Amino acid sequence: MVATSSSEDPPRAERRRPLAVLLDVLRGAVIGAVEIVPGVSGGTLALVLGVYETLIESAGELVRGVVRAVEAVVRRTGMERAREHLSRVRWGVLIPLGIGMLAAIVVVSATLAPLIEEHPVETRAVFAGLIVASIAVPARMVGRWGAPQVLAAALAAGAAFWLTSLTGVERADPALWAVVASASIAICALVLPGVSGSFVLLVLGMYAPTLAAVNDRDLAYLGAFVVGAVIGLSLFVTGLEWLLEHRHSLTLAAMTGLMIGSLRALWPWQDDGALLAPSGDVGLVVALFLAGVATVVAIMLAERAARRRALGAADAEPSR
Repeated sequence: MVATSSSEDPPRAERRRPLAVLLDVLRGAVIGAVEIVPGVSGGTLALVLGVYETLIESAGELVRGVVRAVEAVVRRTGMERAREHLSRVRWGVLIPLGIGMLAAIVVVSATLAPLIEEHPVETRAVFAGLIVASIAVPARMVGRWGAPQVLAAALAAGAAFWLTSLTGVERADPALWAVVASASIAICALVLPGVSGSFVLLVLGMYAPTLAAVNDRDLAYLGAFVVGAVIGLSLFVTGLEWLLEHRHSLTLAAMTGLMIGSLRALWPWQDDGALLAPSGDVGLVVALFLAGVATVVAIMLAERAARRRALGAADAEPSR
């Protein structure tokens, strides 16, 4: 299990240190930045950064709290059950993560899109390195690998490989209902490691319009997207939370397979989804791939060191 001091359950009255809040903002920025890139999963980075299960649990409690609140208003009953669910949300982690994600999405939308367009081979090489190193995270969390886990991973890898072979026709001026529908599907990928929400939008032909809406501050489009995202999360997160609780090893094995299969989208040399043989400055591409691997390894080592320091501090605290 990969965890950090931010993802462990603190006492309700505990005030989080400013450094911990800043780190969560930075984690959210990393997740938001990669979610803009087709083929790279924000859920994968959430796993690597140790906040994945916190996000899932808090999102599930938030969805249930909102549903209970709506029921209470409609039936004119008390809000006790809604407050109970909302009190379980890790707001101290969720809010900084959300701030970082939103800020990164706005900034990266304006800067990363030209970079991907001008240097597609190089950027895919870096992203491929990030994902290859990240596969170790859910694979370790599975624990003991048996035939069921291997089968789940193989099926998920095949599904992801097929999905990333698809291409969509971009929609010039999509209707708002289409934006809602696309967002409700793509947002599920945000919480599913190995599946890129941006790539889902690309397959649906909604990636370019969504990127343009973010850069142009198209409030009508963005509002429809938020509505679709809420609908998608409401339907999806609860089911995923149940799977992680009751079928933990199989679910994580499937996530491992999804990450492996999604690597097809990040093969550096391709043209409109068709895989090509290596060409050009292969040495540079390999170096960038290794830099991506090294980045994730460094993050994992830093997270492990931070966790050990946090555990050491917790063990030493009673003796003060």
